[in-house]
Amino acid sequence: MTDTTLPPSRSFTIAPGSTIADALRGAPLSALEARILLGHALQLTRVQLITQSQRVLGADECARIAALFQRRLDGEPIAYIVGEREFYGLTLYTTTDVLIPRPETELLVELALERAADNARVLDLGTGSGAIAIAIAYALPEAQITAIDSSAGALAVAQRNAARHGVNVDFLQSDWYEAVAGRRFDIIVSNPPYIVAGDPHLSQGDLRFEPVGALTDHADGLSALRKIVDGAPRNLVPGGWLLMEHGYDQAHAVRSLLAAHGFQDVQSWKDLAGIERVSGGRL
Repeated sequence: MTDTTLPPSRSFTIAPGSTIADALRGAPLSALEARILLGHALQLTRVQLITQSQRVLGADECARIAALFQRRLDGEPIAYIVGEREFYGLTLYTTTDVLIPRPETELLVELALERAADNARVLDLGTGSGAIAIAIAYALPEAQITAIDSSAGALAVAQRNAARHGVNVDFLQSDWYEAVAGRRFDIIVSNPPYIVAGDPHLSQGDLRFEPVGALTDHADGLSALRKIVDGAPRNLVPGGWLLMEHGYDQAHAVRSLLAAHGFQDVQSWKDLAGIERVSGGRL
């Protein structure tokens, strides 16, 4: 769940008069991260970095590049430094108000799309950056997508992302199902906080910079999942699907929750790393 492992943080500078090639060679980061940050600092594409590799950098450019490199050396995630991250083929704005969209969550989108009619009514709980809702809306332009988050800051980012990709999503500020009481959906999806309180990973890597309330439920990691499963029967049509992302060791517990609430076809699906990442069932 983190970017490339970093060397110990240290001060870094680039001497004026250096070329783009010099900056890339001297960067104390991986080649990929150095290219991303250098391109962002200079507003150049990867191809332009190559074709202009012998361009001499001015003092202001060197200072700007060094500042970005230093932020990464200090541990700040690339996605927050450049303000973007790709998800399901879409480039999304990313700020510290939202979790960084991750490749493993694309599984949740794929499973929803496999079960969704063109005009499906889909609810995304805890939308964050809007990644899941927007990816589904982009693939199914006739679907009716509703996305909920309790954070006004997150919703502002999500609305900006929806506008960027020209999709229609109804964003609501709410605590889980409160804003949609009495409404029924064909599919409910969610990537809720599921890290156990006190988990050491919360103080490591990228997670140190991400909104803690979107990472952990400050309890056993299952409290948000319980609320979602408990409320789903009142908000799903008969035959509707509930699909949820969860932690690497929570699949059995989530399947048990689903079965206890009367869901059928309960199962878990593995991500590309072979980890049971999403569980769900049909009402």
